[in-house]
Amino acid sequence: MGIALDGLVSGLNTTELINALMDVHAIPRNLMKAKADDKNVIISQLQTLNTSIQDLAAKAKAAASGDSIDRFAATSSSKNVTVALRPGATAVTADIVVDRVAQKHTVVTAASAEWPDAPPTLTLENAAGERVEVTAASSSMTDVARAINGAGFGISASVVAAGTDADGNPVQRLQLVAAESGEDGAFRVLRGDIASTEAGTAADVVDAPGAAIVATGTDAQVRLWAGTAAEQVITSSENTFTDLFTGVDVTVTAASTDAVTVGVTVDDAARTTAAADFVNQLASILTRIDNGSKATVGGGADDTTTLGVFTGDSTVRALRQALAEAIQHPIDGVSPSSIGISIDRYGVLTIDEKKFAAALADDPAAVTGMFTGMAERVQQTAETYSDKYDGLLTARITGQQSEVDVLGKQMERWDVRLEQRRATLERTYARLETMLSQMQSQSQYLTSQLAGLPSFDTGSR
Repeated sequence: MGIALDGLVSGLNTTELINALMDVHAIPRNLMKAKADDKNVIISQLQTLNTSIQDLAAKAKAAASGDSIDRFAATSSSKNVTVALRPGATAVTADIVVDRVAQKHTVVTAASAEWPDAPPTLTLENAAGERVEVTAASSSMTDVARAINGAGFGISASVVAAGTDADGNPVQRLQLVAAESGEDGAFRVLRGDIASTEAGTAADVVDAPGAAIVATGTDAQVRLWAGTAAEQVITSSENTFTDLFTGVDVTVTAASTDAVTVGVTVDDAARTTAAADFVNQLASILTRIDNGSKATVGGGADDTTTLGVFTGDSTVRALRQALAEAIQHPIDGVSPSSIGISIDRYGVLTIDEKKFAAALADDPAAVTGMFTGMAERVQQTAETYSDKYDGLLTARITGQQSEVDVLGKQMERWDVRLEQRRATLERTYARLETMLSQMQSQSQYLTSQLAGLPSFDTGSR
């Protein structure tokens, strides 16, 4: 690194001189930096646009399958029966009778100060006849509950206070509850090991005085078309009957002898809103492209033209045109404007929701067919431009990024050259100061020598 001797001899501000010269030398590098910054702004905007197009492609794919505007409302004539809809649901109405709801098998043991057996060895048996043997650390009710819970056998045990015995000692019960509801969750708890259980000598805890089965594990049961020759009984280990009808889940919370009417109806208002949301999303993208492509001319004394980030970008312009054509070209000879979807002379895409709703009510199949046809074309266009591997817009972003990378490497080389140039200037000016210092020293020496020469008086002759 050179040493700057700012005007020690010459009086010149060499640092300012070097900086000014470096500013001139750095002009090409600064132009590259400005160009790279502009391209980074363009890349950022293109990436944002590409993300929006990818999202549009996904929405269009759903719309092309008809799912995006399939909107249904669920109904039930009883608060004890609820209906939930999933993809694939269609309009349906039916009466069901809820015979019973699902229960978890629940057992309460007899009250005692501690478990009657020592050591407390138990056999847990499920509805399938599978068994597991557990032994508690002590006869305390807490340790017995801990041993049952630790077995991981689908039985949850908890200790419940049950007052005091005749001697005033606190007594407790165990409440044993199946982890799963339904008949398959039923279980037995026997006092003894597996060998005694198999021998039939192990006593069931519910046989003790004061013990009871509080709830028997049962499946929920409903009947369709009750009282007719087509009556159908359906059971479930849970209170939710999944896919009772295609895409329709029915949950029951109480039994009833009266039939409950459940139904799924087409929600035309929601279908119109869904269609409008899709069209408005596309309209927003077209507007963003239009705004980014404008060239603004300053008014008054400022006649500078400011270009939009997409101005002159042929890829974005082609994307805009392709999307507009996908939405406005006729489907089977019928214009989308007939169902309220149109583009005005300024290129603004809109949807007349009242007109769309009226067309949907008049001919749902025709409107759905036209809408899905438009969505399919939008999907194809969006995927052509936004595919993450070979999309046209993706390639445009990649190309811009490559140019920025090249500019970055060129700027790095320029930075090296500029550092070398600054070092050269600093050495040059440092030598200048040194030479001036030497010349000044020589001048002072000659002056002192001249001053020391003898003088001659010529006037006295």
